[in-house]
Parts: sequence; structure tokens; C-alpha cells
Amino acid sequence: MLTKDKLKQTIDALPDHFTIEDVIEELIVLDKVEQGMRDVEEGNVFTMEQVQEKLGKWLK
Repeated sequence: MLTKDKLKQTIDALPDHFTIEDVIEELIVLDKVEQGMRDVEEGNVFTMEQVQEKLGKWLK
């Protein structure tokens, strides 16, 4: 879950001059990373073998 502190850190890491699009992009990335971390904690991940199997079907 995003917190005010994480949001503040993200904004503080931006350069002095930025666009609204820059902020939105950073927030989307932050949200996706947070979701990925939750997925890992909840075990919602694929093993390397599962990934290779799925990709193998696409790459043939």
C-alpha cells in the first residue's frame, strides 16, 4: 500500500522542474512496484520453469 512517506520520497526525488506527466509516471511506477511486492508476499508468482514453459510456446 502506498503511504504518504513513499509519496513524499517520490516527489522529493524529482528534479526541481517537472511536468504533471512526470509525477503521474513516477506514481504509476511506484504503484506497480508496490503491487509486485504484494504479489511476492502473497505467493502470486511463477516459477522459472513455468515462465520458460509459457515463453517457450510463444517463441516457437
